[in-house]
Amino acid sequence: MSPTVLHPGDRVALLVPGSATYVDAVLSLLAAGVFPVPLDPTLTPRERASMLDDVAPALVVEDAASVAALVDPERSRALPLGRPMHVTSGTTGRPKGVFSGLLDERSAASLVAEERDLWGFGREDVNLVLSPLHHSAPLRFATGTLLAGGRIVVPGPFDAAAVTAAIERERPTTMFCVPTHLQRLFAHWDEVGVPDLSSYRLVAHAGAPCPVAVKERLVELFPDGSTWEFYGSTEGQFTACPSEEWQRRPGTVGRARPGRRLRVDEDGTIWCRVPEHARFSYWGAPEKTAAAWHETPDGPEFTVRDAGRLDEDGYLYLDGRREDLVISGGVNVYPLEVENALREHPGVEDVAVYAVDDDAWGQRVCAGIVGTATAADLAAFARTRLAPAKRPKEYHHLDALPVTSTGKVRRSAVAATVDAREEG
Repeated sequence: MSPTVLHPGDRVALLVPGSATYVDAVLSLLAAGVFPVPLDPTLTPRERASMLDDVAPALVVEDAASVAALVDPERSRALPLGRPMHVTSGTTGRPKGVFSGLLDERSAASLVAEERDLWGFGREDVNLVLSPLHHSAPLRFATGTLLAGGRIVVPGPFDAAAVTAAIERERPTTMFCVPTHLQRLFAHWDEVGVPDLSSYRLVAHAGAPCPVAVKERLVELFPDGSTWEFYGSTEGQFTACPSEEWQRRPGTVGRARPGRRLRVDEDGTIWCRVPEHARFSYWGAPEKTAAAWHETPDGPEFTVRDAGRLDEDGYLYLDGRREDLVISGGVNVYPLEVENALREHPGVEDVAVYAVDDDAWGQRVCAGIVGTATAADLAAFARTRLAPAKRPKEYHHLDALPVTSTGKVRRSAVAATVDAREEG
């Protein structure tokens, strides 16, 4: 069988585990104007069929040899003419590809420079990859490092011992992580000792709220000025925040990244104005695309329907996703706000707030709890921090919250997890 001939604008679905070769293949494709579609190789057949039907790839890659065949040494460090087409998580409906379209060389160079200038990628960098490379953030950090002349280290599926060994062996300078990674690393280091972390100049975390104790230990262990949080989505990036700014303004996710501007509308929805090279559309979903964008005299702005507030100095604080909103007795309750309050209780290790249908109130606020605090303890605690409508009416203890492969809580699955535990 002759190899598939790819043309600019084609899509190539990648259904294989991440590796250094995987990243080279992504860059080779993008330099040719072909769009890699990184997908989770553990998708069920039904999920996979649905996504492939929607994306209509010219080629589906399912083994390491086929990934290697995509690598063009002359293109693997050349200018990418777009972004990979990542597929949104589907927590608010059918998953859709986020498509940048083909960029001209000027726009493509601006896209690369924006990441390089913010994070300082350079030839001396060694990026340690902790998260699956089919997700946008770890792939963005890896490609940015390679394009700047650095190198990457991919230890494989996350394992605290393997990551620790890689830190000691490879002396990485950067890594992207989610709070779950940090919690597991810190627990492992409590047993075996903390490795030498002095090589790090950048540790960026995102993807889920970071417990205060984890954040404080992160700042304590890693070199001064090296730790950052950012807020963004598959669609685009909003803020970046050094930990020192978070310490002065607890709870913030920072100010707008350079070249971007934030606003919060009267409903609390966050909008981000971006340069033209950061535009996107939802593949095959023009109505969804139109709803995400607003044209202003100063440029386009988009939203992913997250809710939040800005202080007088432009620092953003998140209240949650509009799609996660609980409406109880006509009152809007943002789960993230309730979770942040409950996390302050010393007997709470983790928490997820969700809605259950209620005949009297429409919805009632419930909480899945990991930790030792009793329901009575939490009810009393909530009375000191939350208005009546925001206080959970039920507390259910779990061994762990359901999460995605990158550590994001699957809020929509918490109720089912609670039901399964109680039935068991």
